[in-house]
Amino acid sequence: MIRMKVFKNIMAVLVGLVIGSAVNIGLIVIGPSIIPPPEGFDAIDVESLAEGIHLFKPKHFLFPFLAQALGTFTGALLAYLLAATYKRTFAFAIGFLFLLGGIASIISLESPMWFTLTDLIFAYVPMAWLGTLVGKHLLNKKHARNY
Repeated sequence: MIRMKVFKNIMAVLVGLVIGSAVNIGLIVIGPSIIPPPEGFDAIDVESLAEGIHLFKPKHFLFPFLAQALGTFTGALLAYLLAATYKRTFAFAIGFLFLLGGIASIISLESPMWFTLTDLIFAYVPMAWLGTLVGKHLLNKKHARNY
């Protein structure tokens, strides 16, 4: 029984990371088709991004923020829903891992201070917290229907 719980917890974290990352990458990929980058600029290519990020206007940072926030939220929510025990702990672990990815991204790509602060303050831990709230609500609704 304990082994099954451990397995479920490991799978909850892995699923949260994989699906959360897929949401993140998906939004990063579709973002430039909705809000086009400046002329002659490839927003997907890291080198092009590093060279031309100074040309970005605030609207160009919307999808990177949404990608990080919604990726974190999705991953944390799934970890919460799938974990057998310590649901909040695993949801916040997802938030922390995504935060580490965000810090790495900020170190590798210079961005305006306002975006850096907004991203670090609002996209990770608060989204993991929100994922726990939504997860708790969904599980409570599910249990209420079963009675």
